[in-house]
Amino acid sequence: MARTVGIYVFDDVEVLDFAAPFEVFSVASRVQSGGGAAPPFDVVLIADEPRTVRARGGFPVVCGRSIADHPPLDVLIVPGGVVTGELERPAVIAWIAAQARTTTLTASVCTGAFLLARAGLLDGRRVTTHWEDVADLRRMFPALKVEEGPRWIDEGPIVTSAGISAGIDMSLHLVERLAGEDLARRTARQMDYDWRRS
Repeated sequence: MARTVGIYVFDDVEVLDFAAPFEVFSVASRVQSGGGAAPPFDVVLIADEPRTVRARGGFPVVCGRSIADHPPLDVLIVPGGVVTGELERPAVIAWIAAQARTTTLTASVCTGAFLLARAGLLDGRRVTTHWEDVADLRRMFPALKVEEGPRWIDEGPIVTSAGISAGIDMSLHLVERLAGEDLARRTARQMDYDWRRS
C-alpha cells in the first residue's frame, strides 16, 4: 500500500521548498511503477482550506485538500518561505503537532523548521535550516541544537533540512529510508540530479 505524503502549503511558501519534495516522491512512484511494482507514495498538497495558495513570486498553487480534510498521513513535510504569519496561527500549529503524533516521519525544509519548533517538535533535537535563518532559529527557540552546514539532519521521526534546494537531498534521503537505497538512487538518476547524501 502506498504511503501518503502530505505537504503543507501556505501563502508565500518558497516554491522549491514544496515542489522539490513533491517531485522527488512523485518521480520515485513513477520509477517504481514503471518496473511493474505498485507506486510507493501518494503525494497530496494541503492548505489551511481548499483554495489557491499564492507562493513566493505570486506562483499560484491550487490546493483541494485542507488541514480539516485530508487522508491519514504517513509523512508530513512542512516547507519554508515567509513563515511569520503561519507562526501566529494556533490552528495550523496544533494541526502540525497532531500530525506528528501519528506520522512515521515529519520533516521540514528551510524555515519550515520554525513551524515544527513552534509546534514543540524540535526541543532538545539537532536541527538545521537555511543559513540566513540559523541565528533567528537559535534566538527564538533556545531549546534547539541548531546546526549550520548539514544539508539535512535526521533525528529519527523528525528530519530537518537546510535551505530550498537542500529539500531535494533530504527528500531523496526520506525515499531511501522508506523504500530503499536502490529506489532513491534511481529516482535521483531519473531526475538527472547529483544527490548529496550528507
